[in-house]
Amino acid sequence: MAATVYFRRNVSYTQSGDAGIFHARAGGFMDLQHSDKVFAGAIPEVYEALMVPMIFAPYAADMAARIAALQPRRVLELAAGTGVLTREIAGRLPADTLIVATDLNAPMLARAEQAGTSRPVHWREADAMALPFADASFDMVACQFGVMFFPEKGRAFAEARRVLVPGGTLIFNVWDQLEFNAFARDVTGALATLFPDAPPEFMARVPHGYHSQAAIEQDLRLGGFQSSPVFETVAATSRASAARIPAVAFCQGTPLRADLERRGPDALGRATDHCEHALLEAYGDGPLAGPMQAHVVMVTAPAG
Repeated sequence: MAATVYFRRNVSYTQSGDAGIFHARAGGFMDLQHSDKVFAGAIPEVYEALMVPMIFAPYAADMAARIAALQPRRVLELAAGTGVLTREIAGRLPADTLIVATDLNAPMLARAEQAGTSRPVHWREADAMALPFADASFDMVACQFGVMFFPEKGRAFAEARRVLVPGGTLIFNVWDQLEFNAFARDVTGALATLFPDAPPEFMARVPHGYHSQAAIEQDLRLGGFQSSPVFETVAATSRASAARIPAVAFCQGTPLRADLERRGPDALGRATDHCEHALLEAYGDGPLAGPMQAHVVMVTAPAG
């Protein structure tokens, strides 16, 4: 059985001017040797084709609505990935609102650019811990499910605060624990039975490993945010047309793939098939749906 069928959308994009906010900034990029942070190779295609509609699209719509309600004029997006939130923001904000979408992984940005947006957007490869933008350049910084991947979260929050105008808004979301996210939980459990001596821990360690409100508040304080953040837990439903979809999506469309590939030449295929079988047992043959849950965090930069 083929793992998946990839698709491409031929949508053009344009980059607008207004380059005055950009400046060269010293500072190294995070080490991409750590596979937890790498979205490259075949991952961007699988991610966009399967992960985005299955789990990311509902939260992108939610985030974009929150952003639009605040009527920002200059928006910086961190860890934009393949652009699911970028597209939602572009569709909701006025045409003269500046949108700069960044990501550390160039292949993900390339996929986002290929998908395009409904209006001009700046695409920029950038490290969230060393942003190449001038101080007080934006009135909003947004990040959908990317903060968990930042090695030094306090440092990334400090950079977000630096580029925000006084009183600007940082908004981001993070996944809740695995137990509240059915597909991710079930795939992780299935892989633990396939590799009992060394279970893959990527999902629990990274995407679902940064859900403590106390830890998030502490990191925000380290980053210089003095006001108390607002937390809201948002429940949604993840849907797929068949068990094969989440099996391929999680095993082949996330950095979990690198862990599986290191386990042998056939490990990725075996893992995908094993997860599909486990999902079939749990949900049956046909469309499946499962609960998912995330926290939305909003905090205001110091007034001066």
